[in-house]
Amino acid sequence: MELWVVIPAYDEERSIGATLRRLGEQTDTDFILVVVDNASTDRTAEVVRAFAEEHPKLDVRIVHEAEKGTGAAADTGVRHAIAGGATHVARTDADCLPHPEWVAAVKRAFDDGLLMVSGPLLPRTDEFPLKWWERRLLPAVVRTAALFGRFRPGNQDPLYLGPYVMMPGCNVAITADLYERAGGFPRTRIEDVHEDRALVNRVRRLTAGYGLRDDVVVYGSVRRLRAFGLVRTLGWYADHRYRPEVVDIR
Repeated sequence: MELWVVIPAYDEERSIGATLRRLGEQTDTDFILVVVDNASTDRTAEVVRAFAEEHPKLDVRIVHEAEKGTGAAADTGVRHAIAGGATHVARTDADCLPHPEWVAAVKRAFDDGLLMVSGPLLPRTDEFPLKWWERRLLPAVVRTAALFGRFRPGNQDPLYLGPYVMMPGCNVAITADLYERAGGFPRTRIEDVHEDRALVNRVRRLTAGYGLRDDVVVYGSVRRLRAFGLVRTLGWYADHRYRPEVVDIR
């Protein structure tokens, strides 16, 4: 198995260092890491280069994507990985902390026969102090969005081979073959399309070999939740019913 990990990043100089360190602390470091600098205007690329120099045992690469958009950047990264020899690709985001066993858990899921896998998205607790109810808020938002997704008309089609499963873009892994057959992430901006949901539905037309694993855990930033509030965050994830003036919260 040739696993690559892809991180799309836009103006993440303050957050990506923690993400890179967590990937460097994985119990299984047999993977290649590619960061897609999505036309950042800050020191994101410099932070990645500095990390690579300080961790020579970890294969870290940078590619650049001028077309702004999480879908465009993620697709560029995954296709770069596949062109480089990846048989399997995992994606997380530049404001997330994969569990130390994340890579190992992803590989176990593939070894068990899954072609696409995701798992729990839990709140980071290191960004700023969280109250007890805030610690429960992000998982509640994810569960609510997942429930909505099951009944959303756009996720219903008799041609789908399996049920809708919410797979956050910051915690998803897929075989290279399936990614190419499905057409990959749509090359869009997050303002326009939730590219992770689009990929799931593309995959559902091809196979039922996807699923969730409890041990494939990523801790996500709550900065958008804090900026938007609970109701607006739910509206954002429910097909952009809430559209903020500023999407890239930093």
